[in-house]
Amino acid sequence: MPPRRRPQFTQETVEQQLQQIHLLDPSSSSENLEQLGPIIKQIHQTRQQDAYLRTLQSVIDAKDAEIERICGDNYQDFLASVSTLFTVKSYTNNLRDKINTLDASVSQIGRGLVEKKRALLQAKKTASNLDEAIDNMQAGLRVLDVVNRVGEMVKEGKYWSALRSLDEIQYMPSSSLAQTPLYQYILTSLPSLRGQIKDAVTASNKQWLLEIRNLTGRVGRMALDAMDLRSKKWRSRRERDPLLRLAQVGSAVEIVTFEKTGHNVLETEDIHVDFKPLYQSIHIYTALDSLDELRRSYQGDRKAQSDLILPIPLPLGSLSAVVEEFTGFFIIEAYILDTTGSFRSMREIEELWEAIVERLTGAVEAALEKETDPDSYLRSKEQIMAFVITLESYSYSTQALHAFALRLFEKYATLLERQFSKRFKDIIANDDLQPMVVETISERDAVLRVVWLQKGEQEELAQVQPPTSFPWSQGFYLACEDVNSIRSFVQRFYQFIEGVSQHHRNVDELLSKSLETILKEVSFSFLHRLSRTSQPSQVAQMISNIEHFISATSELERSLTALRATQRGGTIRIDAGATFGDALAQARARAVTVITNKLDQFGLSDYDWKPAQPEGMPSSYLTELVAWLTTVVDSLQIREEYKDEVYTGAVAYIADCLMGSLTDRSIPIINENALQNVLTDIGFLEDTFIAMGHEHVNKSFTELRATIALALSETVSQFLIPAARQASYREVKPKRLQAVLEKLAKYGASLRDPVARERADRRRREAEQVGRLFPGESR
Repeated sequence: MPPRRRPQFTQETVEQQLQQIHLLDPSSSSENLEQLGPIIKQIHQTRQQDAYLRTLQSVIDAKDAEIERICGDNYQDFLASVSTLFTVKSYTNNLRDKINTLDASVSQIGRGLVEKKRALLQAKKTASNLDEAIDNMQAGLRVLDVVNRVGEMVKEGKYWSALRSLDEIQYMPSSSLAQTPLYQYILTSLPSLRGQIKDAVTASNKQWLLEIRNLTGRVGRMALDAMDLRSKKWRSRRERDPLLRLAQVGSAVEIVTFEKTGHNVLETEDIHVDFKPLYQSIHIYTALDSLDELRRSYQGDRKAQSDLILPIPLPLGSLSAVVEEFTGFFIIEAYILDTTGSFRSMREIEELWEAIVERLTGAVEAALEKETDPDSYLRSKEQIMAFVITLESYSYSTQALHAFALRLFEKYATLLERQFSKRFKDIIANDDLQPMVVETISERDAVLRVVWLQKGEQEELAQVQPPTSFPWSQGFYLACEDVNSIRSFVQRFYQFIEGVSQHHRNVDELLSKSLETILKEVSFSFLHRLSRTSQPSQVAQMISNIEHFISATSELERSLTALRATQRGGTIRIDAGATFGDALAQARARAVTVITNKLDQFGLSDYDWKPAQPEGMPSSYLTELVAWLTTVVDSLQIREEYKDEVYTGAVAYIADCLMGSLTDRSIPIINENALQNVLTDIGFLEDTFIAMGHEHVNKSFTELRATIALALSETVSQFLIPAARQASYREVKPKRLQAVLEKLAKYGASLRDPVARERADRRRREAEQVGRLFPGESR
């Protein structure tokens, strides 16, 4: 307890107290000296006794003056009092000496107590400082221990605990340690320690990214295998249940009926993808308020990893491995999106997905650019579609890949067209153009099962006993074998686009166009072969083959429509009939051309144009010509109407040859006997064809007969009259009549017979008149 402070006295206080003292009280008979006792006692008790005494002396001096004044007034009394006062003064001096002595003694005792008190306080302060130093040292040791354990926790991967420990250091309760340089130094080092934790977390995350990069392919392979197994099970179930035939894997029906087993490709007996490092990194970066930095870093790393998956250029043999890598890559991304909240945004993954899809499709297209094998396209499509179906279950948008599969499909169909077209060209080019003959019933039935025929013809041929000569050649049979391969192709055709999201009508149209292209190539091959064929029997065989191809096209269309109905319904239209129709028309025309070319061998123009008299009998070559013509045409294995066309064409050719001879400028002169011989030959031919039942072909001789008859008549003047010409001579062409008249006139002019010369002159004038009617008309 501190010593009690002594009261302090001022001069004003002492003067006030002394003024209250009255040594001589008029009303009292005794001196009032006892009042000085308390004052002196109070003065004695003060530590500043000397000052007080000096003050008291001055007061006493003032009182002496007052006493002298009083004494002056009361001299006698004063003298008596002086004596007393001196006595008091002596007492006072003694008392002062005693007080001084006592004060010195008290002062000495007080100084001792003060020194002891000061020593005691110093000891207590030292003890307090020691306690505080011990506390600070212990707190500092604890902080240093925490700092040391932070490093150990970082090495052990306990990043969150390390970060929490740093927070405890930063936000520890206020104490004297907080003011120490050590603590301030530790506080300044906390950002560095947090940076070390951040770097350690980043390194851990980088290592994790490398590990999942190595696991990506295995994850994708397992996912693809699981989807393949799922597809096979669904395909088997779909084959058993016709109602499910049109439903694909991933459809609403399949998803509802799919027996989920909780299979997770990221957590299996063989694979365990631990996402703890990523979650830990997200947690730490969030606590450090640096999550955007981690997000950008992760996005860049994953994009770089995705770029490394796809080699450029892409070998087709590596496509399967690339698809597995990308499948695992995006399965992991989908899982991270679902489990990390806002760390990964859907937009970021979609941008990455779209970029990868674009690069993958571009690489596959580049790899397939020079491929000519359709199977390469089919294998690539199957791998792409496995990728599509698997990732569709993870909600990735696959429209671009479906469109890409359809583009592959179009190229696949084009290659298949070329393959089949070449096959057909070879078949047509190497065809022997002879009727196909089988010797046994089994051979007959085997052929009938292959070729495409209308039901009536097939039933009719099935009744014919071997040996059987079919109306088609070996080429048609081989082509039909490939047509049956087309059935297999159609199944592969739809298998190619199975699972591809698109309008099936477009695929049907593409199939139709592909088959049309193939069949048109067959037609063009026929035409090419036809242009080099000069044997009537071979041309006839080609006509029969083309007819059967026309029939096969319609039968193929019906068969494919039925096959299509098992896929998704719809109708297949093959617009190749018109092409085969044109080919048939050209083949029929070619048959006529081949026959007529043979007719030149019989000397249709080898006439004597100035005979002395008419023969009266048909030319000798006509008998041979008719015999050859009827034998060849009747032996052709074609329809009767086509034979009739050949006869019609042959007769028209004969008529044109005769008319050409009459009007040919190389034959300048003709006499009437030659014209009579021509009429005789025409009559013979007409009678022959009437007897054969082809009387309608004789109309080809109408112009020739009418022209000769008019030239020999005396009625040419009637021809000059428009009404008569239109009524009776419609078939006669003026220029041809003019030519015949001119040749007759030249012959008559060469004779010496006046009558003949006169007739010749008349015919010359008639020729001129006929020529002026139609000056621009061709002969």
